[in-house]
Amino acid sequence: MGAGLSQDQALEPNGEESSKKGEAKANQSSNRVSLPHNCGDILKHADSPVDISATNIQEVLITGVFLNQKRKKYWVDKQSNCNCFVIFAQSLSITWAEDQSFWHWPLLKESSDENLAVAELLNVCWLEVHGRFEIANLSPGRLYEVVFVVMLKDSVYGWEDPVNLRLTLPDGTRQDRKENLMEKPRGRWIDIPAGEIKSSTEKTGEMEFSLYEYEGGKWKRGLLIKGVKIQPKA
Repeated sequence: MGAGLSQDQALEPNGEESSKKGEAKANQSSNRVSLPHNCGDILKHADSPVDISATNIQEVLITGVFLNQKRKKYWVDKQSNCNCFVIFAQSLSITWAEDQSFWHWPLLKESSDENLAVAELLNVCWLEVHGRFEIANLSPGRLYEVVFVVMLKDSVYGWEDPVNLRLTLPDGTRQDRKENLMEKPRGRWIDIPAGEIKSSTEKTGEMEFSLYEYEGGKWKRGLLIKGVKIQPKA
C-alpha cells in the first residue's frame, strides 16, 4: 500500500501552481486601465449604464458617453488621459430660445448616429447665451480651453459688430474678448474661444461662459450653436 500525504502536506500549496496564480494576478493588474479623474462620479449621469470594470472601458471613454439625456458629452483624450466635455445647446441658457420666430432647433446627426438638437438663430437683435460647468470634473494640473462651437450659414446678416465672449471663474476672475464673425468661414463648425482655465484639485465651483451682442442693435441671422467644448489646450 503506497504512502499517503499527511494533512499538512495536502494543505501545502503546489509551488508551480502558486507561481501561475501569481503571474495571472500580475497580468490582470498590469492590464487594468487607470481611470481618469472623477470618472466614476461623472458616469453616474450617463444616459446608459457604463461598467467601469469592463475590459473595453478605455475604448468606451475615448469614444465618449452622453450625459443628462444628451445634454452633455464626456470623453477622454487618448494621449493625455484627460477629461473632456461638450455642453450641448439644450443645456445653455439662450434668450428667446423658446420662441420659434427667433430660434429653430434642427437635429444634427453625430458620428455615433445620434441625433442632437442645435440652436439656429433665425432673427434676433439681442443675442445672449450663457452656460455653467463644475470645474471639479476637470483633470487636475491641466490648462483647459473653453470654446463655443458654432457655424455661420451662407445667408448670414447683422454681424458687423463683433460678438463678446466672457469666461468667469468661480473666484470671480473674468476673461473678456471680442470676435468678428464676419471674418469667419461659412458652412462648417468652428471654435470661438471664450477663455482658459488652469485646473487644480484645490479649485472647485462653477465657471460661467457667455456669448452675447446686443449693444449694436442690429437684427442678426444665420448663426448655429452646437454647444461649448471644454478640453485641454494643445
